Amino acid sequence: MAAKHVAVLMGGWVAERPVSLSTGAECAKALEEAGYRVTRIDVDRDVSAVLKDLKPDVVFNALHGPFGEDGCVQGILEFLNIPYTHSGVMASSLAMNKVKAKAVMAAAGVPITDHVVVGRSEILRDHPMAPPYVLKPINEGSSFGVLIVKQDQEFPPQELSRGDWPFPEVLMCEKFIRGRELTCAVMDDRPLGVIDIITQGQAFYDYDAKYAQGGSKHILPAKISPIVYQTIETLAVKAHQSLGCRGVSRADFRFDEREDGTGDLICLEVNTQPGMTPTSLVPEMAAHKGMSFKDLVSWMVEDASCCR
Repeated sequence: MAAKHVAVLMGGWVAERPVSLSTGAECAKALEEAGYRVTRIDVDRDVSAVLKDLKPDVVFNALHGPFGEDGCVQGILEFLNIPYTHSGVMASSLAMNKVKAKAVMAAAGVPITDHVVVGRSEILRDHPMAPPYVLKPINEGSSFGVLIVKQDQEFPPQELSRGDWPFPEVLMCEKFIRGRELTCAVMDDRPLGVIDIITQGQAFYDYDAKYAQGGSKHILPAKISPIVYQTIETLAVKAHQSLGCRGVSRADFRFDEREDGTGDLICLEVNTQPGMTPTSLVPEMAAHKGMSFKDLVSWMVEDASCCR
């Protein structure tokens, strides 16, 4: 039997292009080692025509950010009837929109933090809520455009007044939850474990902390109480299922571990296209469960389908 032909979509034209190229290269290499026939595609706006001519058996979606994980490329793949990895059109679109994702997760019983949607010009006039708070573009990933406003900050962040502000005019403002950054991957509706992320020299888990060598330290399994560990795993699966995710996803949490027991545990968001770079979290969690990187990406290819 001929080897299955896998087209790996990577790159693209958005800010997360470098991460996607790294993810795509790692996945393509592992799939070739697993015996698949692989074609690497640096995605441009003619991707539909490229795929129509190529006729792969499966698409491995290694794109990050807008177009790649917001339902757009998934819609193209549905139209072309090419099986693909990760989540489908609706789940991808929902999870990428932080405001809508919060509404869906909250309805399913996943704890979220207080938030408001506010325009950039309004924020510049006055704090949208009492500091500390976090400002985020609604439809971006990899912490692009995230601003943290501290407790003693008198004025809203002046970065918002830039004439070349590269993100949408409407942002989400959410209450800042102090404490630990925890994350849990879900694969086929099963949790893969919880990692405690300790940033190295960064104010929060930003782009550099995520992708630069030495940007963060990962503690796996996270050194938290068994009850909290199990709760996070349960909530990650619940978030994955409530949004309709498929394949592999990763839910990010903040845990305010106060001695008096009054601290919050909240879900920040669900990532339907987790990174697969040398510093990424999902491959580390899979390895902790005894699954090699080659086995992980092979499972994702075999799990691929349309109508996801």
